[in-house]
Amino acid sequence: MRILILIVLFPLTIWNLSASTFKNPQDEKSGIIAENAKPVLISDQFKFTEGPAVNKNGDVFFTDIVEGKIWKYSTEGELSLFMDKTGHSDGMYFDKKGNLITAADEKNEIWQISPDKKVKVLLDNFEGKKFNGPNDLWIDAKGGIFFTDPYYQRPYWERKKPDLSNQSVYYFPKGSKAAFVVDSNFVRPNGIIGSADGKNLFVADIGDKKTYKYDIGKKGELYNRRLFADMGSDGMTLDNRGNLYLTGRGGVTVFNPDGKKIEHIAIPASTANVCFGGKNRDILFITASKAVYTMKMNVRGI
Repeated sequence: MRILILIVLFPLTIWNLSASTFKNPQDEKSGIIAENAKPVLISDQFKFTEGPAVNKNGDVFFTDIVEGKIWKYSTEGELSLFMDKTGHSDGMYFDKKGNLITAADEKNEIWQISPDKKVKVLLDNFEGKKFNGPNDLWIDAKGGIFFTDPYYQRPYWERKKPDLSNQSVYYFPKGSKAAFVVDSNFVRPNGIIGSADGKNLFVADIGDKKTYKYDIGKKGELYNRRLFADMGSDGMTLDNRGNLYLTGRGGVTVFNPDGKKIEHIAIPASTANVCFGGKNRDILFITASKAVYTMKMNVRGI
């Protein structure tokens, strides 16, 4: 009696297909970080760093909130004190004329600081009531200012509770004397940034550990709120690929335009804010507690 043994040979291409199918997406590099680049500590001499903003030359200005100072980190790598007595400014952004617009929460105001350090208070109340404490802001192409207004009890305040019932996001149109609420459905809004084309706004609800994306209307109204990431953030920025950079414990986390996590940049401190600086806008500048760091990138700021 003969026994016939059949040996079935599967094509090698099937096994190759199987291997690629089960490849872990996390093994793939995002490509946004320059080759062999690591975070570089610039200085750790501060009390609490925040609010990095880049001017047209690529110099980065940032705040030391506790000390009430604004520092400058030049494109040549030089660190210098720009201004003292800044109203405990937090988030900042440059307007088209080179003025530094700041969220000065000592008296719950929005400031304009000229290049020669002259201060002008742009906004100091909402319907006759003190703001909670303007925290972070972004300026659109029209010169209008979006800003977040969470409540954090400050040691330099006399009041012990907010005047306003909600912690909201506001829009302050250029040339207007008053801001209006664009959304108040937050636990504690904080980080904010707009897209390069001005069509979308990102807002982090740090109190609810979520970040939302909106469509921006012609007059600054916000529409179509949707969840972008299950992560809150203090400050944030965007790169020229549309990736969103969020801050928090352990470093900076990067999400692609679809809201998928693609990168995590580890920093040995809790990070508060981030922006792109340098002559080519390809240096990621990170504020982290008592320190500031930089990192060379393959992408640029918007």
